[in-house]
Amino acid sequence: MWKRFIPKTIRGKLMALTASVTLLITILTTSICFSVFQSFLRKNQIQSAEFNLQVASNNIAADMKDIIYFSKWCRSNSTIISYLEAFKHRQKLPSVQNDTDNLRPMALSTHNRLKEEYYNTRSYDYISRVLVSSIDENNFLQITTNNSSSYAAKIISQKPFFKRLYDSPDFLWIGLINDPLAEIGGDTIIPILRPAYNEFNSEIIGWTYVEISTRLFTRYLSSYPLPDDSSLFLTIGGKNYIYDLGSWKETELPYKNPSQYSETNALFQGTQVLSVTTEQGEKRIVVERPIEGIEGIGDFSLIQVLSEQQFKQQKNLYMLLLLGICLFILSLGILLIFFLNRIIMDPIRKVSSKLSKISTGDFSKDAEIEWDHEIGQVGKGINSMSENIMTLLDKKVADEKQKKDLEYQILQSQINPHFLYNTLNSIKWMATIQNATGIADMTTALARLLKNVSKGTASFITLKEELELVKDYFLIQQYRYGGSVTIEYQITSEDLYQCRIHRFSLQPIIENALFHGIEPTKTAGHIIVSAQKEEASPLKILKIDITDNGVGMTPEMIEKVMQDDADSANNTEFFRHIGISNVNKRIQHDFGPDYGITITSQPGEFTTMSIRIPYERYTDNQGAER
Repeated sequence: MWKRFIPKTIRGKLMALTASVTLLITILTTSICFSVFQSFLRKNQIQSAEFNLQVASNNIAADMKDIIYFSKWCRSNSTIISYLEAFKHRQKLPSVQNDTDNLRPMALSTHNRLKEEYYNTRSYDYISRVLVSSIDENNFLQITTNNSSSYAAKIISQKPFFKRLYDSPDFLWIGLINDPLAEIGGDTIIPILRPAYNEFNSEIIGWTYVEISTRLFTRYLSSYPLPDDSSLFLTIGGKNYIYDLGSWKETELPYKNPSQYSETNALFQGTQVLSVTTEQGEKRIVVERPIEGIEGIGDFSLIQVLSEQQFKQQKNLYMLLLLGICLFILSLGILLIFFLNRIIMDPIRKVSSKLSKISTGDFSKDAEIEWDHEIGQVGKGINSMSENIMTLLDKKVADEKQKKDLEYQILQSQINPHFLYNTLNSIKWMATIQNATGIADMTTALARLLKNVSKGTASFITLKEELELVKDYFLIQQYRYGGSVTIEYQITSEDLYQCRIHRFSLQPIIENALFHGIEPTKTAGHIIVSAQKEEASPLKILKIDITDNGVGMTPEMIEKVMQDDADSANNTEFFRHIGISNVNKRIQHDFGPDYGITITSQPGEFTTMSIRIPYERYTDNQGAER
């Protein structure tokens, strides 16, 4: 089914591949960038919220430390301790007339000292009330920015939180409470209440009370960046308060199932990043930053529920950016397709046009298809092929002409062979009757040669048959040279006689040894014909060596003999016309360039011509086929 959608042309496949790769790159780029950006955006949102919370918590912690230090000073200052010791059993401040112990000046002096320290505290602006009371609450010193009362100490001592704070071994943070001295409503405050001890023993002689205004928190959070769907919470001693319109309202955290967010990426140690589920079932991210360094029992922390709306807005902006990137990549892909079509398809069309011309018989060279790139290499190959085809055609015509000339020469050599054969037989019998044995033997040999020439057209015969032809031919030549030449046969195995060999392949070499090797010496000559089998994995080789002790050959003469026969142009004898070069060509034509004739010679000493052909047993079918 899918095969219908696969382009069949290279151009179509190239365009489809380019488009697919471009689309794949676009998808991968978009997916990776989106994943990385979403992670980066969330990380940036978390770290931005964490940094803002850290700045606010550091400022809050610094002010709280100042106020706690002021509270400790109120309990340990010698002037205040002396005041509390002096008033611990008095019902009220004595009148001027009855002030025999100078308690009124002491009270005024202590109040002034308290007031002085109050204003020296850096964070005094967030202390809405400070009260130092004797153990029986009858006498107290007070500095306040809110409503005051002559019964302030007794009112505070009767509040539910008093005993918890008074009995606590350390500062106890119980959260935000309404101002206990406000008649209606009033600000919310954080109370600090601690007993005061005699400086020489552990006797409680009074207590100190400090109110911390919630302005300490709201001041640093008034410009805090808080989107509409984001919430900010303050946790004090296990109680949670939401920041709403510049004030704090006690509430429960509006989420459940908090778990550690997998990609925390927090900037500061102690920060918790949680994944939570809201009451509406939405998944949200919460950043909780503790307010560190505040002494006492009960932790302080700031919690922000991150804005999903802001996250989505930034994500949408990035989606537009990704869309732009995708369009840019797709545009590059389209340009790439256009340029590939121009760079590849135009040369292919020209090469195809050239092939069409070749198919119609135009083998001329076309320089326009020989570019400097890979298709140009194909073009050069096509031009080279065209030239080779022209060369082969010319060679074919020349070979056909040469073949016709050879056929004509063979026809000339075979005119009336039976007539000549019968005539030679008659001469043989006449010589026998006249007791001329030499003439009879020579005539018999010549008759056998003519008979072998005239019978059949098989290219291959056995080595034994070829050696019989050589013997007949050499017998005739022995009578010609008066018995001054001899021949010796060295066949290493009887099996070699049944190996197939080209017809008339040894005679031209024997002839060359006689006429060009031995005859110029003007002395007796000797020829050795040897045959042996060589093992050359994976084939077996039949090697035949013909060695004469003639004048030898120079390298130039060897090269000329292998290229063409020296006397072939002017000699019309049948045997001489089938020369060494012709035999070599026949062998290489049938068996390949690894086979053929090689010549080894030492001028003035010897010449050896070696024939190498495959070792194959001769059969009648092979002979008939040849």
